[in-house]
Amino acid sequence: MNSYLRLSIVSLFALSLYSCALFSAAGLTSQGQPVKEVKSPLQSTKEGSTINVDHSQWDRLLKKHVDSQGMVDYTGFKEDRSELKSYLKMLSKLEPTKRWSVQELLAFYINTYNAYTVDLILENYPVKSIKDISGPWTRGIVPIGNNNLSLGGIENGILRKMNEARIHFAINCASISCPKLLNEAYTAGRINEQLDRAAKEFINSEKNELDPDKPKLSSIFDWYRKDYLVNGNVDVIGYINQFATTKINPNAELQFMEYDWNLNDQR
Repeated sequence: MNSYLRLSIVSLFALSLYSCALFSAAGLTSQGQPVKEVKSPLQSTKEGSTINVDHSQWDRLLKKHVDSQGMVDYTGFKEDRSELKSYLKMLSKLEPTKRWSVQELLAFYINTYNAYTVDLILENYPVKSIKDISGPWTRGIVPIGNNNLSLGGIENGILRKMNEARIHFAINCASISCPKLLNEAYTAGRINEQLDRAAKEFINSEKNELDPDKPKLSSIFDWYRKDYLVNGNVDVIGYINQFATTKINPNAELQFMEYDWNLNDQR
């Protein structure tokens, strides 16, 4: 084997390892985390789980620093970062298993995603956009048990695999066009009602232009089109109409709005 061929093989092998690591970080795998599918209809309950996670620290911080429109007082949040770090440390010590109920898993991963996103912003604040931060969704910044998860891994490798499209309206990417950050923590005992609220508020907000014949929708409905199922089939319009006050005609042509990645900062 000549040196050129040997170098090519080594390079391809190294590239494949890098690609696998990147795919894992971006969320193509669950990185060993438990995934349970939601059995519709989802019921809010604390029963049937080996654990009930206490999210009260996160709840207090959200009520204090997030307004009714989902805009965040990052300057104030920074003053309470030690309390946020305490909450994150508590989350990281937990190791979710399939003995947790689907309600506990949903609440845990939604809150984890949102809390670590806020912390990422605080670490880089002031910043104009989360996209100005290096690798915000691919870096393993979320230590859970023995794993370092990425935000993309939590979204794509875990939450999207749970057969609950309303998670797209619950997780917040710290941007103007994102579904708003709810100013309360998600909990197993209220998860269905909270997800319904998140879906209704986002779909009927100015982040979508609902019109029977010429709707312009958030790009979220384009990027994650295959997640919006009705009776097991992809049906974006049918899915939206379950929550919309203005119904879209089934044969309407969809257009998608430009996404505003500016920071959801109160300032």
